[in-house]
Amino acid sequence: MNKNLANALKFLLFIGVGFGILFLMYRSQQTAYLEQCKLDGTPADQCSLLGKLVADFKSANPLWLIMTLVAFSVSNLSRGLRWNMMLRTFGNKPRLINAFLTINLGYFANLGFPRIGEVVRAATMARYEKISLERVIGTIVVGRTIDVVMLLLITGLALLLGREKLWNRAVELVDLGDKVEALQTLAVSGIIAVVLVIALAWWQRARIMSSAIGQKVIGVIKGFGEGMQTALKVKSPALFFLHSINIWIMYVLMTYFVILAFSPTAALSFEAALVTFVAGGWGIVIPSPGGMGTYHFLTGEGLQLYGISSLDAFSWANIGFFTINVGCNVLIGLIALLSLPRINRNSESLN
Repeated sequence: MNKNLANALKFLLFIGVGFGILFLMYRSQQTAYLEQCKLDGTPADQCSLLGKLVADFKSANPLWLIMTLVAFSVSNLSRGLRWNMMLRTFGNKPRLINAFLTINLGYFANLGFPRIGEVVRAATMARYEKISLERVIGTIVVGRTIDVVMLLLITGLALLLGREKLWNRAVELVDLGDKVEALQTLAVSGIIAVVLVIALAWWQRARIMSSAIGQKVIGVIKGFGEGMQTALKVKSPALFFLHSINIWIMYVLMTYFVILAFSPTAALSFEAALVTFVAGGWGIVIPSPGGMGTYHFLTGEGLQLYGISSLDAFSWANIGFFTINVGCNVLIGLIALLSLPRINRNSESLN
């Protein structure tokens, strides 16, 4: 009961953060829109930001939005193929349809509770393909580790290409001079705390390892380690690498396609798309359902660096958010939810 209550509170917290940021952004944009209406001579009762958002969404080019859905599917196809390459190192022959659909099911689950999608994805694949759950989790961690590396590399590229605009914006927002000392103190304190915890665990290692919980943890770590090693044992490392690259190429293209779909942003350069993608990528990393609120704020900031008004940037963020989450995560996620039990109706859970 306590665990359920804690999960419910976490869920409400994540939802609250997302809705809170989104509400504050909507309120500030509504104020700005009313001011713009005054300048244009438009009566206040005819000046609805919600109406503008709906009109902007309707004006988006459907072809580019469909291409966004295609890029999303291609990225998940590569992710499924890469995942199966790792799972095959255990001697299993997982089906691509299961890998593809469970990946989409995981994204769908994340909309309800951030980060639970990885648990759903691992449990579903382990069940239908009869693979140890610990091993499956290990392969997912390998994939996510590669994803973090790729996001950092793309972030570095975006910082390099957009360095002038980003630096000017940073100087406007933050004076780092008086914060360096506080950051250094925080970092040192954190390192000391980590070292103390590790030292305590090492001192009590014999007692910990001999306990029932310790034995369970060792078993989990062993299975997890086997999963982690799969990246070194895949049959074709070159193909594994190409799939890892293609996943992120498709992600960047998804942002670029939405930019092309919306007339106020259609003329932006690929550099602007890359910077906006990185901003949105980190917005999704922050735990809120599908990046709600955080995605809007950070992509809006990215687009404004390239001369897009805050109102149009907010409209673009909503177009991108709903296209990706409704058109991709919800639509394909529901298909996965309904299809997986049928496809695997003769499968049994791993004992």
